[in-house]
Amino acid sequence: MTNEVRVDLNLLRVFHAILEENSLTLAGNRLGLSQPAVSYALGRLRAMFDDPLFVRSGNEMVPTSAAMAMREAVQHAMVAAHDVLRFTAPFDAARSSRTFRLALSDIGSLVFLPKLCDRLAVLAPEIKLEVVSLSLPQVQEALRNGQLDLAIGNLPGLRDSTHFTSLFREDHVCMTRWRAGLPGPALPLSHFLALSHLQVTSTESGHQQVEDHFIEHGIQRKIVLRVPHFTVVPEILARTDWIVTVPRRIAPALNRSDAFTIYELPVKTPEITITAHWHENFESNDANRWLRALVSDTLREDHENGMADGMNSG
Repeated sequence: MTNEVRVDLNLLRVFHAILEENSLTLAGNRLGLSQPAVSYALGRLRAMFDDPLFVRSGNEMVPTSAAMAMREAVQHAMVAAHDVLRFTAPFDAARSSRTFRLALSDIGSLVFLPKLCDRLAVLAPEIKLEVVSLSLPQVQEALRNGQLDLAIGNLPGLRDSTHFTSLFREDHVCMTRWRAGLPGPALPLSHFLALSHLQVTSTESGHQQVEDHFIEHGIQRKIVLRVPHFTVVPEILARTDWIVTVPRRIAPALNRSDAFTIYELPVKTPEITITAHWHENFESNDANRWLRALVSDTLREDHENGMADGMNSG
């Protein structure tokens, strides 16, 4: 049997604590062990790896090059062990301090996150969120191995490899700075095409689907600026007479100052479906089930409440 197989997880905990604290005494305090117990564990580690691992320099224990080479692998092992124990413990949202990781586009972050944070502040004040932006293959793997808890958005490419629930359907509108001379409640196609357009080249698949629809149906817009994110849109529109096409739900978030007029698009575009995805490995996991319910209830409720005031004539 090799040393790799015989390593006691408790020894790795001691190794990790000394790495973090640079002190046998502080490592012992962190683990609830006496200094002799930490010294004994370090002796076993030194024999196992045939290296001093830590040498004293003043009041600190400094890692050797061999210890530094193992540092990242040991840190990953500690995180993995913590995750395993976390999944076996009963989940109590009101008491949990867990960090949930979500995959969201910039649209999702702008529109969904504030509502989720409001709910968490009431229901689970110690829970933390981390939002990441990943490519589709990365999302699939991260959901599978538990590094990601939920992916939210228009994500048809995930449907064959994950479990999912539909949250709501979404269409698009267009928005321009309010000014004299604008048409009334409806924007004619001729006026829409005559304006200069700001295009958001978001990688979010639903928005790209609408852009592709314009091309397929010969809608030739005069695009004067392309940007990768929606968050810059209000600053640009406020300084120009340009127009932009955006998902309906994001329009009010971009128009908090009521400086813009929001129109129905003068051309029919496809609706998109916003979904939440998770891996089958976590279908019955209590924490993941709680998170899915929180997201579904919050976003569906917000969608229903926002349907009536999604349009603003400026």
